[in-house]
Amino acid sequence: MTLRAYALLLAGLWLAASVHAETWRFAVIGDTPYNAYERSELPRMLDDIADEHPGLIVHAGDFKDSRTICSDELFRDRHTLFAASRVPLLYVVGDNEWTDCRQLAAGHFDPLERLQKLRELFFAEPRSLGRQTLPVEQQAKAPEHLRWRLGPVLFLSLNVPGPNNHFGLGKTPSEEYLARNPMLIDWLRQGFAVARREQAAGMVIVMQANPGFKHHAAGLTHAGYRDLLETLRTETLAFSGQVLLVHGDTHWQRIDQPLRDPKTKLPISHFTRLETFGYPVMGWVKVIIDDELPQLFRFEVHPYRRR
Repeated sequence: MTLRAYALLLAGLWLAASVHAETWRFAVIGDTPYNAYERSELPRMLDDIADEHPGLIVHAGDFKDSRTICSDELFRDRHTLFAASRVPLLYVVGDNEWTDCRQLAAGHFDPLERLQKLRELFFAEPRSLGRQTLPVEQQAKAPEHLRWRLGPVLFLSLNVPGPNNHFGLGKTPSEEYLARNPMLIDWLRQGFAVARREQAAGMVIVMQANPGFKHHAAGLTHAGYRDLLETLRTETLAFSGQVLLVHGDTHWQRIDQPLRDPKTKLPISHFTRLETFGYPVMGWVKVIIDDELPQLFRFEVHPYRRR
């Protein structure tokens, strides 16, 4: 074989591989900005993320410290910040933005009134934030519950605030929890049904709260997360694709497999948990989707470095 023929063969093989080996990327952030420094640096971090050309950015909730006043002005500031993202940005509500707003230091607001304000500002239209927008599906009575797609993966978001999913004090659940929890469980089940029907390679579920996997494995599940974790486990075991749960809340960036099979007590191999960076450490995680590899999701961790 001549050198030219060999070069043409290699070029043909590369072209064939490039046609079939497509990947998709998205970025994960959360629990930021918590103070003036993070507010000034976050636009730069969003630009750093955009330079990596992800398909979208997911913010897993808590765009302020729990003691910062939950004012309309602050909400509008965060909306402006996210809307300036160069790539589509999907925001998931966190407890600091509504359930914690009842605290005196946070302004002593009615949490449901603050949730309604978030819905009016961030979820008024069925599309993402950002200069470029991504169409989304919304749950009728809880428009912050979103569903969208990237490549072979179905995404959905859930309004699950920490701590304990706003269950309330003691053993008696709050009225708000009793009204919202059935809707989020239904949205989760619907998501898995859609993923199975569309033969999705995987699912990404995004919420704010850390649901306490260690307590769940030990049989000490927090009451507010019991239905959620049992549904998540049942649906994951019945799903042939891979499942990625993204959350924030406890400010400990990690990637692990904490959900266990109730029969074998072993980690469910096709379930992965990704927790975001959180105050006082800024950073982001790039998630690469590659349906040509056995492991659908790959991760690159990027601590933020000030310019």
